[in-house]
Amino acid sequence: MKIQYKHQAFQKEAAEAVVNVFCGQPRVEEFGLTSTTTRGLRLATKVFCNNPIVLNEQQLKKNVQEIQEQQQLKPIDKLQLLAKKTLALSIEMETGTGKTYTYIKTMYELHKQYGWTKFIIVVPSVAIREGVLKSLSSTADHFAEEYGGERMQYFVYDSNNLTAIDQFCSDAKIQVMVINTQAFNATGTDARRITSKQESFNWRRPIDVLAETRPILIIDEPQSVLGAVKSNKTRERLQQFNPLFYLLYSATHRKDDLYNQVYRLDAIDAFNQHLVKKIEVIGVEQVGTTGTSGFLYLDAIELSKKMPPRARITFDTATKQKVSSKTCWANEGFDLYPMSGELEAYREGFQIEHIDGARGCIRLSSGQEINEGEAIGAIHEETIRRIQIRTTIDKHLKRERQLYLKGIKVLSLFFIDAVEKYRLYEVGGETKNGRWAEIFEEEYQKAVEELQKGNDLFMSQEYLAYLKGISAEKTHAGYFSKDKKGKLIDSKVKRGETIANDPDAYQLIMKDKERLLSLEEPTRFIFSHSALKEGWDNPNVFQICTLKQSNSEVKKRQEVGRGMRLCVDQEGVRQDSEKLGTHGVYDINILTIIASESYKHFSEALQKELAESITSRAMLVTADLFIGKQMVRIDGLSSVVTSAEAASIMEELITGGYVKKQKLTPKYFEDKEHDAIELDEWEGCKKAITQELDKVFDPKSYKVDNGRRKSIAKFREDLFKKKEFQDLWKKINQKTFYHVDFETDNLIEASIKRLDDKLNVPRIQLMITTGTLENISSKEALESGKAMTESKDGKETKELKEVVSSGVRYDLLGELVEKTGLKRSTIAAILQGVKKETFDQYHYNPEAFIINVGNLINEQKAPSLIEHIEYKKTNQQYEVSLFSEYELRGSINVDAIESEKSLYDLVVVDSLGVEKTFAEELERHKEVKIYTKLPQGFYINTPLGKYNPDWAIVFEGEEKHIYFVAETKGSMSDLQLRPIEQGKIECAKYHFKTIANGEVKYETVTSFEDLYNLLNK
Repeated sequence: MKIQYKHQAFQKEAAEAVVNVFCGQPRVEEFGLTSTTTRGLRLATKVFCNNPIVLNEQQLKKNVQEIQEQQQLKPIDKLQLLAKKTLALSIEMETGTGKTYTYIKTMYELHKQYGWTKFIIVVPSVAIREGVLKSLSSTADHFAEEYGGERMQYFVYDSNNLTAIDQFCSDAKIQVMVINTQAFNATGTDARRITSKQESFNWRRPIDVLAETRPILIIDEPQSVLGAVKSNKTRERLQQFNPLFYLLYSATHRKDDLYNQVYRLDAIDAFNQHLVKKIEVIGVEQVGTTGTSGFLYLDAIELSKKMPPRARITFDTATKQKVSSKTCWANEGFDLYPMSGELEAYREGFQIEHIDGARGCIRLSSGQEINEGEAIGAIHEETIRRIQIRTTIDKHLKRERQLYLKGIKVLSLFFIDAVEKYRLYEVGGETKNGRWAEIFEEEYQKAVEELQKGNDLFMSQEYLAYLKGISAEKTHAGYFSKDKKGKLIDSKVKRGETIANDPDAYQLIMKDKERLLSLEEPTRFIFSHSALKEGWDNPNVFQICTLKQSNSEVKKRQEVGRGMRLCVDQEGVRQDSEKLGTHGVYDINILTIIASESYKHFSEALQKELAESITSRAMLVTADLFIGKQMVRIDGLSSVVTSAEAASIMEELITGGYVKKQKLTPKYFEDKEHDAIELDEWEGCKKAITQELDKVFDPKSYKVDNGRRKSIAKFREDLFKKKEFQDLWKKINQKTFYHVDFETDNLIEASIKRLDDKLNVPRIQLMITTGTLENISSKEALESGKAMTESKDGKETKELKEVVSSGVRYDLLGELVEKTGLKRSTIAAILQGVKKETFDQYHYNPEAFIINVGNLINEQKAPSLIEHIEYKKTNQQYEVSLFSEYELRGSINVDAIESEKSLYDLVVVDSLGVEKTFAEELERHKEVKIYTKLPQGFYINTPLGKYNPDWAIVFEGEEKHIYFVAETKGSMSDLQLRPIEQGKIECAKYHFKTIANGEVKYETVTSFEDLYNLLNK
C-alpha cells in the first residue's frame, strides 16, 4: 500500500509565503568554493553551497510585511533575527495538516526559484526524525513528478559515518540532512564528534564542513528544539551551522518566540476547512467517593527559586452534606486528616513529610512515596479502566462496521503509563500479558461474541468473516522502547523535557505505519507509553484511550494529535472534502478520545490549549482581506485578486446580506452551514472566498440575538400516543380525595419512618459523557468552553459495586450522637428499628451514611405539619385536553430549551437554574425515553391547597419501563422548603402511593444525578 499525495491549496500557499520573502533574489544555478585548509594542506574538494542572500534588510522587511498583510498577520516593525544574528521565518500549521509535506515542498520551491540546494532538518527526537524520513521516502515519487524528475538526496546524520557529509557538500543536487538535537547538543562522545577533528574525516570538523555550505535550517517543532530561554546552548550550537536562514514549523510556537511569521493555519482554519478530524470526547468521571480508601493523587510538584517546593494533590474531604474530592497545593507538613474533615482513612500516616522536587515525588509520614502522576487508594481504578477499554472496543467496532466495506482500516491507540501494565517479563525471559492487556482480551472477546450473536440484518457477512479471522491475541500490539535484549521498557523522559533519552526510542512505530493501514495486517489496537509526544501519528487512528491518571503536564492537544490526520483507504487515497464533499468529511473522519477524567475537565482543558495557540486574527471584513490573494475558480483557473476585484467581492457580500458594517452577519453563518451561500459574478470563487472569511472573527457579530422573543411550545400528539407514555398516563391520571387523621408519634418512630422513606446513600458511580468539537467560531468560543458541545444522548451512568475499603473502623453511634445531640440509646433504638435495606446502605458509603442519617434525624426534631393522611380514588380521571388548554411560551436559552424527547418541542422552565439544567440532562441521557412538564391543570388536592407536580418521566429499564413523577427543588433539605410547600409534597407521595400501586415513583430531586440514584435504590 502506498499513500496517494495530492496538491492542496493551503500547502501551496504556505510554500509560496516563504518563497516570496526573497522576491528579488536572483537564481544562481551552482555556487561553489574550494574546501578550507586542513593540517596545512589545501584539499581540492569542490563544495557546493547556497548562494548568499543579496537583498538588504529593508527589502526583506518590506517583503515580509506584504506577505503578513495578505495573510492577515500583524506586520513586523523590524526584521527579527534568531540569536540576534540570522533571519528566521515562522510557519504555523495545525497538527494533522501536513507540516512535513509542506516544508518538503518548500525546499523544492526554494531550489526552483533561487537555486538553493543545501537543507538541514533539525528535529527534537528520534520519533520525529523517523517520521520525517518516512515522509521524505513516501513523497519522493510525488514530488519528482511535480518537479520534472528532480529528486532530493537525503540522509540521517551519523557520527560514525561521516562520508555522507562529503556527499552532502560536493553534490550540486538538492541535499537534505536530518539531525536530531542529541547529535550535536548532548554531552556524550558521539555528540562531541560533530565539533571535533576526525581522522576518518581528513582531520576536519564535520560542523565546519557543513557550515561552508550555508545550509537553510528547517526547525521541526521549534518549541522543543530551541527551548524557552532565548540565549541557551542549543541556539548557540545551531549558529555553528552558519545557516543562511531558519524556517520554523510548528502548530504550537511559543508566543514570545515567533520570528517574522509568514503563514498561519491554526485550529480555527483547520477545523472550519475540515482539514483534520472532528474530535469526539468521552469522559469517564467518578461520581461520589466513599472517603474510606485513603485516596491521594499527586498531580504535580512546583519548583521555585524563592519558595520551597509544593505539591498539587487530590484527596477526599467530608462536609456536613457529602463526601467529595478536593484538589489543592500542599507544603511539607500538610496533614490530610484535619484537612479532610477528619476522615478516618487519613487518621494515621497521611502527613506530607517531604517533597522531593528533583525526583518528582512526595514522602508520607508512613514512609510511603508517591510519584507525580501516581495515586494511592484508588479503589476503583481497575473497574474504570475496564469500562474505558470496553468503551474503546465498542467505538472501534462500530466505526469499523461503517468503514470496512469502504476499504478503510480502523486503528485504536491506548496510552498507558507503565509497560508492566501491558507486558510482564518472567525471570527466565518468558512474557505474559499485563493487567490491561488481559482486560482488553477479555472485553474484546465479549464484544465480538455479542456482535456475532446479534440479529442485525444490515451486518455485512464479509465484515463478520473479517472479525472471525482475527483473534483477540493477534489484534493488539505494544509499541515501546526496547533494550538491547529486545525487552520492552518504559521510555525515560527527563522531568520537564519532551526528548526521550534513549536514542532508539519508538523506532518500531515509525517503520510499520503503512503496514498498519492494511486490512491484511491483524493489528488494530496499539498500546504505547504516555510519554510519546510529537513525532508519531497514523491517519487511521480513530480512537485514543488514556489508561492513566490525568496529568497536568501532559497536554490534551498532544494526546489528540496522534490521530488528527484525515484517514486513507486501502488505495492510499485521503478521505477529504475533495473525495467526500464538505459535509461528508465528518461522516467518516471522527477521532474519539476516551479520557480518564470527566468530559467537562478534558474538554475545557483542550479548548483552553487551542485558544492559547491562536494568535490575533482579522476582526473586520474589508477589501484588504482579498487583495493579492490567489483565487481558484470552480473551473480550476486561478488569478490574483486586484484592488478593483476585491471591491467587487465586498459589494456582493454586502448586497447578499453576508456583511454589514464590516462584520459577518448571522445570515452568513446560517447559509454557510446549509451550503446555501449565493454570489453573482464571484460564484465560481465561492469556496475560496469563504475560506478567507473563515479567517475572520468577531464573536459579537454573529451570535444570534434571541431578543427575549417568546416562542409558542407545540404539543407533540405523536409522542403522547406512544405506548410508553400512554402506560404512564394511565397510571397517574386518576383523581383522588383525602382524609386526615392527626396523630403524633414520638421522635424515634418518626425518625425510623423518615430514614426508611428518605435515606438514600449514593452509590459510587461512573458518569460517561460524550461531546464533539467540529467547528470553531472564535478564540472566545474556545476560551469560554463553548466550542465543544455535549452530544444528544451523550450521557450514561454505570454503578460501581463493592467499592468500600474495609480497613477503616467507625464508632457509628458516637458519630451520630455528635451530629444530633441525642443519647446513644436513642440513636441505637432508631438504627435497630429501620429496615434491613435501609441500614445496609451504610456499606455503600459509611461517611455519606453518617452525614445523611444525622441530617434526617435532625429534621424530625422540627414540627411536622402532616403526620398522617389517607387518600382514596375517585371515579374521575384527568382529561388529555389539559395539555392543550394552556399556551406555553418561552425564549430559547432564557426560560426555555428546545426538546426532542418532551411532549412539547419547547420545555418552558420556571427557573434558569435547577429546572433548566434538569431538562437539559433529561435530553442528554439515553435512559430517558419520553418526559413532560405536567400542565397547570394537573393538580392534587391537599389540605394546604392544590399541588402541581413538575415532571412525568419514562425511563428505559432492563426488563420494562420505569415511570417517575418528580419535583425539582434547589435544595434537598426539607428544612429549607416552606412548610406549606413541604406539606403538599408529603401529600403527593400518599396520593401516588394510592393510585399507582408502587408502579410510579415520586420524589423530590435537585438534579438528574439524584433522580438516577433514586431509580436504583
